[in-house]
Amino acid sequence: MQRKWFQYWFNSPYYHILYSQRNDAEAEFLIDNLTAYLKPALHSRMLDIACGRGRHSVYLNKKGFDVTGIDLSEQSIKYAKQFEQKHLHFFVHDMRKLGYINYYDIALNLFTSFGYFDTEKDHVNALKSFRKSIKEDGTVVIDYFNTQKIISNLTHKETKTLEGIEFDLRKFVAEGKIIKHINFEHKSKHYAFEERVQAFSLADFERMLEKSGLKIVDTFGSYSLEAFDVAKSDRLILVCKKA
Repeated sequence: MQRKWFQYWFNSPYYHILYSQRNDAEAEFLIDNLTAYLKPALHSRMLDIACGRGRHSVYLNKKGFDVTGIDLSEQSIKYAKQFEQKHLHFFVHDMRKLGYINYYDIALNLFTSFGYFDTEKDHVNALKSFRKSIKEDGTVVIDYFNTQKIISNLTHKETKTLEGIEFDLRKFVAEGKIIKHINFEHKSKHYAFEERVQAFSLADFERMLEKSGLKIVDTFGSYSLEAFDVAKSDRLILVCKKA
């Protein structure tokens, strides 16, 4: 089977260089606000879906929860495993094929770690997998970008220099996706990667969640959990329960 863009790019060391400025304080701010809102009991079981190198998982564990982080990237999980302990574990898994049934109190999919697949069927399969992993009264939280605001404010061309590498970034909208082309030279070799994320709207999520047996119980538009405003909000945060 042909490897997809995300299997190449998320496993590349250059992915972590380009996004090395990711803000841990911002990630912790979201977790603080979500846990204050959801009020999970101490030692609640949490699943961090597409956990990357585990920054949300590690912080959730520090707050007293039993956390499992899963990601398709072997390199990210290899890195995250250094933080493992009694109530914190990391595994390589595809979000469409999670083996957990009615196990978790809360499943989290944060920081736009969704929308990578080519077909709606694949996205619905992933959501069905999220649904199966939680207990009957469990909660699924999806944190996506606000597509409309992203498209309205798209920076089409940008250059970023990090660790001596000049990344040439080009963004555009095509085939219902927000696409980013990433080109750079390193050690006299040229590299080209891309990111392709579906331009899902709230209505798209409502439709897919319904197909997967989940329903939205709350919607937020920022990490301080303000109300969602399609024109102004930076994020689209969905809190879901089993339908």
